[in-house]
Order: sequence, then structure tokens, then C-alpha cells
Amino acid sequence: MGRKLIIDPVTRIEGHGKVTVHLDDAGKVVDARLHVVEFRGFEKFVQGHPFWEAPMLLQRICGICFVSHHLCGAKVLDEMVGVEATRTAEKIRRLGHYAQMLQSHATAYFYLVVPEMMFGMDAAPEQRNIVGLVEADPELMRRVIMLRKWGQEVIKAVFGRRMHGISSVPGGVDQNLSRAACDRLLNGEEGLPSVAEIVDYAQDALRLFHEFHARFRSEVDDFATVPALNMSLVDAAGNVDYYRGTIRVMDGARNVVRDVDHHDYLEHFSEAVEPWSYMKFPYLTNLGREAGSVRVGPLARMNVTESLSTPLAQEALERFQAYSGGRANDRTLHTNWARAIEVLHAAELIERLLRDPDLQRDDLVASPAPGAWVGEGIGVVEAPRGTLLHHYRAGPEGDITFVNLIVATTHNNEVINRTVRLVADEHLSGRAEITEAMMNAIEVGIRAYDPCLSCATHAYGQMPLVVRVYDASGNPLDERIRGASS
Repeated sequence: MGRKLIIDPVTRIEGHGKVTVHLDDAGKVVDARLHVVEFRGFEKFVQGHPFWEAPMLLQRICGICFVSHHLCGAKVLDEMVGVEATRTAEKIRRLGHYAQMLQSHATAYFYLVVPEMMFGMDAAPEQRNIVGLVEADPELMRRVIMLRKWGQEVIKAVFGRRMHGISSVPGGVDQNLSRAACDRLLNGEEGLPSVAEIVDYAQDALRLFHEFHARFRSEVDDFATVPALNMSLVDAAGNVDYYRGTIRVMDGARNVVRDVDHHDYLEHFSEAVEPWSYMKFPYLTNLGREAGSVRVGPLARMNVTESLSTPLAQEALERFQAYSGGRANDRTLHTNWARAIEVLHAAELIERLLRDPDLQRDDLVASPAPGAWVGEGIGVVEAPRGTLLHHYRAGPEGDITFVNLIVATTHNNEVINRTVRLVADEHLSGRAEITEAMMNAIEVGIRAYDPCLSCATHAYGQMPLVVRVYDASGNPLDERIRGASS
């Protein structure tokens, strides 16, 4: 009899989703899907608000990547009023952006991914979590907590708060950073590491990955190799730029497939929909959904970029790119390697900016010329999870009439589903019994992308993980439950 497995919800991700796996009578996987089962509707309920409220409102989509939404929205506002942010304002915005990259990646990597590295996919859930990590290596986790705390202190210095702060205004920012504020972050104080310590702590992520990879090379390399196009913002030299640039798409041979000005995104991308998910499936229109779906985020960026702008990160990138012989790296678990490189890159970029005297300058806001109002703008940044795009229109009185958001997890939707199908086939086909390790393998594949389903669905509550097995007639055969109500 055919069977259907349900994992609901997927754990250790941001937001709520479930996985269904369909097996035929022989027990072979015939389909597997990630269902995004929450709906939020930010694109609609911000309509009617004054345009200048958009960066404040839309950052509330998420408590993790709020800085990316705030800054992407701020760049839209710059265009709507017909100005470009000042040099000082851009550097201050970049500082906040890099700080979010640091603390968001550190959270995803150490809190959500490292448990499998240290304990294995088949470890008991009671051990495979943050508490287990603290018990196993308290000094490492002290360093991780300090790494995140320091990143949040940089965010607070820029935006006034550690979460959902406000700094950007149309044409710039509302305050600079004093020399004393920068020196505090550079030199540290009691309970706050120095930037030199932070760069050292950031290298823990790479060390952990290399140790894990050395012990389990075949398991890591052979887990869900999923070919896809890779997409990232790049500067004129072809290097990743987290704040501005051209959208570049590359193939598996690292050939440029398309360079896209983000203002023209509607001419190049379409969005497919499915009845079983609230999340859309973007793809390059001329290539179609199968060939034109893209991967974004750390793995894509390390595949696309020619180099990195800081010495330690550049050294790490060279090792990463050499491992694939100069071709794009399609190994799902190597996303964690790429993420570790970006933790280090962010730490080095922040140190460089904190030493920049431009942060103390007073040229904070560019004033629009009379008649410069455009009423429409498109912004793009590289959020920790990948390319993020905001598009707003406003009426003559400044009220928002249209909002479209394409977030990183939405870009990754097709590739995540391909990963789910591949992992399900590798770990479930032909097996009669459901085990914890089998269930967790699918979640490990999803967590590699660090999906933010709250951002992507445009829920609340605590749900257990439920796996049910049905026969071909829909009759329940077995059920496993874990979570708050189990």
C-alpha cells in the first residue's frame, strides 16, 4: 500500500512549515514537498500608510532579519524622493547591515546547525539542541554568546535598539556614530569583547566546519547535492556586495547567465504558485521554472563572487572555491561552510568601518531637489539568507498603493523543495519504519538554507512535530509526535 509521511512542523527554523513525503506501494519516494502553512499579508496591510513608514512597518515581518528589511525599504525611499544617500549615511547603513550578517549567521550556524555537527543526526532531540551544546562545550558557547552580543551592540549603536530600531530616513540616516561609540566596540569593556576577540571568535565557525568535514567527509559531501543557478549582488569587479550592485546569475561552470539591474526585475523574473503552499516559486522567465530557478544566500554568494575584500575571509574563500575545482559548489551542507566564511567576512568588514572617520561626519541626509518626487522605488540588498527585493509605489499624497517583496527564502523555494525530495529519497525509500534520524535528515536539509518562512509568506503559536503514515486509502497506519504537547 502507498504511504504518506507528514512532518509538521519542521523544527529549528524561523516560521511554520511542514513536509509531506509520498511513497508508492514499494516504499519508494515518489514526491516530497515543503508546505509553508502560515500567511501574514504584509504586502497588503501596509497599503494606505504614508510611504515613509514602510521601512519601520516592513521590518516587523521578522525579528531576525529586520535590519535587511529596514535598509532595503530605506533604499526604496531614497529612490521615491529622488536622491541617493550620502557617503556617510551609506557607511553607517552598511555597518548595521554587516552587524546583522554577523549575529544572524552566528545564530543560524551555532544554535541551529552545529548540534548535528557535534552530536549527529541520530542523536536524541534532548541532546541535539542549544542546552546540549552548552553542556558539551561551555567555553565555545560562551564565545558564541559574546559574538552575538557584540553584533547586537553594533546594531544598537546604529539603530538605537537591538531589534526593530530606526535609523534610516529618506536620503540618509538620522544620526552618526561618535568616536567614543566606535572605540567602545573596537576596544571592548567589561562584559563586551574587543573587535580583535570577535574576529577570533568568528573563526570558530570555520574551525568547527573543517573538523566536522574531516571526520565525515563523504557524509557531508554526498548529502543532497542539488545543482542550481546561483544569484547574488556583485560590484563592478564581480565581487559580492551586500548593500548594492548588479544582480548576477551564474551557472554550474561559474559562467555568467544574466546580469540584471534590479529596477528591471519584473522583466526577468516570474513567480509560480502551488495550491499546497503560501510561498511562491520565482524563476528566470526565459529559462522556465525547471532551468531558471535560482539559489541565493551564503552558498550562492561564495559561488558567484570573484574574491572577498578582507584578508582572512579571502583566504577562506580560496580554500572553499578550490575544493570544487573552480566550479560552483552544489553540496547542500557546504552552505554551512559558506556561512562560516561570511561570519568572518562580516567581522572584518565591521572592524574596518569602525575605524573609518567618516562615521563621525555630519553629512547625514541628502536633500531632494524641488520636483524630485518619483513616487516609486525598488531596493535590493543581500540579506543573510540571500537577495532581498522591495518595490513600493505611492500616490501623490505619499500614501502607499503597492508593495511587492521577493525575499531570499522565496528565491530558494524551488531549490529547498528539490533538496527535500532528494533527502527523502536517499533516507526514506524502501524503509518500513520511521526513525528520528530519518525525520531529522529532512530537517537538516531544510535548515542548511536557514529559511525564514515568516518573511517569505507575507503565525503564531507552538506546534509539535507530527509524522503520520497513511495507506493508499488514506487510513492511518502509524503516528509519531514530539514537541510541546507530546
